[in-house]
Amino acid sequence: MKRIALLIVLSWAVAARAQEVGVFARMGLDARALALGQALVADVEGAAAYYNPALAVFTERPELALSTAFMALDRELQSAQLSTRMPPRAGIAVVLRHAGVRNIDGRDASGYHTQSYSTDEYALLVAFGTRVSDRVTLGLGLQFFRADLFEGLRPVQSIGLDLGLLYRATETLHLGLAVDDLLARYTWNTSDLYGPQQGSTTSDRFPMRVRLGASWTAPAGRLRLLGEYEASFTSVEVRQRRVQLVGDTPREALVSERRWARGGQLRLGATYRLSEAFALLGGLDRIGRLPEAGGWQPALGFSLATRLGNLPFRAGYTVRLEHTALPPMHMLSVGLFL
Repeated sequence: MKRIALLIVLSWAVAARAQEVGVFARMGLDARALALGQALVADVEGAAAYYNPALAVFTERPELALSTAFMALDRELQSAQLSTRMPPRAGIAVVLRHAGVRNIDGRDASGYHTQSYSTDEYALLVAFGTRVSDRVTLGLGLQFFRADLFEGLRPVQSIGLDLGLLYRATETLHLGLAVDDLLARYTWNTSDLYGPQQGSTTSDRFPMRVRLGASWTAPAGRLRLLGEYEASFTSVEVRQRRVQLVGDTPREALVSERRWARGGQLRLGATYRLSEAFALLGGLDRIGRLPEAGGWQPALGFSLATRLGNLPFRAGYTVRLEHTALPPMHMLSVGLFL
């Protein structure tokens, strides 16, 4: 029964996360990021260090931001971010993210319901950026990941490294480069669950992602265009049955080997400020992905800036289309400048 329950939990988690490790950490950080198709590697206006550690320098004043998503299939996604400048030439940001799936239906070998399961994943990012010249900014991010998929399976942790660079080509054009999730991997050991004879150890590496993009602001300052291209490199384990000679006797054996898989996608986003307090946002994520991998994901949202007492306050809302078989995803964000 444990084996079947684990299979159900893992299959639900895979379906919800597009069959990649740590995909929750690559979903929209907040409503603004989601609305702009996550094309934020060079977005100095939003200063989202989560997408490029070098952007931490552009935080205007200390900010506390909270976001939550409303998703189908009992999925949930939340994030909290605290960012501040470190005069004269640096900035720092701390981001905590959580994702989970609730009410997973566990069943035994006869198909009868046993109990409901849930999964939880966490990511904690500490990002630091500094100006090395008037045009060049560098950043470094350290991420801590934790995944808890099944009560009988020991939770796993990992550490990832992010690198970022931002180049100010002109007053209105910025270029960004980021390399994400270096060294990150989940290593699962099922020996405690199935015993040393049937248990095994499996290592799932996070995709290494290289993102290159740009942001451009129109002379009037109302229109802002963003775009980026991502190339991802994933180490996957391929298992094949082969006939091997054991002494003089041919025997069938399961042989495993590692191979690198490469993928790519384009992201686009745009903002148009109708007034000092209100802006419309739209974007396209996963451009170039095949329909069976989720396809393109358009999003539309707005941002509102006002004051809460004497403190500047912002709020945002975004709706994004997911897979064609799922209802849209909604995200709400609030931020308070301290």
